[in-house]
Amino acid sequence: MLNRSVPAMLVVAMGMFLAAPYFIAQAPYESTMGLVQKIFYFHVPAAIMMFLATFTCGFASIAYLARGRARSDRLAEAAAELTVLFGIIVLISGPLWARKAWGVWWQWDARLTSTLVLWLLFSAYLLLRRFGGPGTEKLAAGVALFGMANVPFIYWSVNVWRTLHPKTTVVPSLVPAMRFPFYWCMFAFLLLFLALVRARVRLAEQQDALDLLLAETEG
Repeated sequence: MLNRSVPAMLVVAMGMFLAAPYFIAQAPYESTMGLVQKIFYFHVPAAIMMFLATFTCGFASIAYLARGRARSDRLAEAAAELTVLFGIIVLISGPLWARKAWGVWWQWDARLTSTLVLWLLFSAYLLLRRFGGPGTEKLAAGVALFGMANVPFIYWSVNVWRTLHPKTTVVPSLVPAMRFPFYWCMFAFLLLFLALVRARVRLAEQQDALDLLLAETEG
């Protein structure tokens, strides 16, 4: 079931990504930013997937700390990798947009800085898992919880402080002609997220089975 579903989701996601530029081109220009605003259709869905991956890692870490199940730990690690992956997309597409919209590549405002901190936290999570040695899974789970707690701060920061970044009312206020390409792109990113997390968990399961087999053979 898994071996069939992952390629199917990847094929559908690829088809949607290939069609996305057409729908984005048909969407009207934003009144103040013009053409550059169309980065929005990839930047915002990538940010949403980053948050989704963060929460997946956080809740899987809670389950692992509570029950100690390896399956939860595998899911947490897979989601952490996707947090970093989608975070890279956000941190690259954001400055490209900012350079044309604000005239600068980067501003140390609340949302941008806290997003960078989130990415650094989950990069630290992966480094800890890679080089921390045996028994660091619980410590890494604590890092994931701290990272997850940062998400509400990132989301609401633009509504609390005066920043260059738009407020959270942007998506609900989209005109109908902009909504379709936005939700199209978001669903494409969601399919990609689901396919990657399932494939990564499956890979971790196979790696654990191989490690167990090697241990039994050496024993």
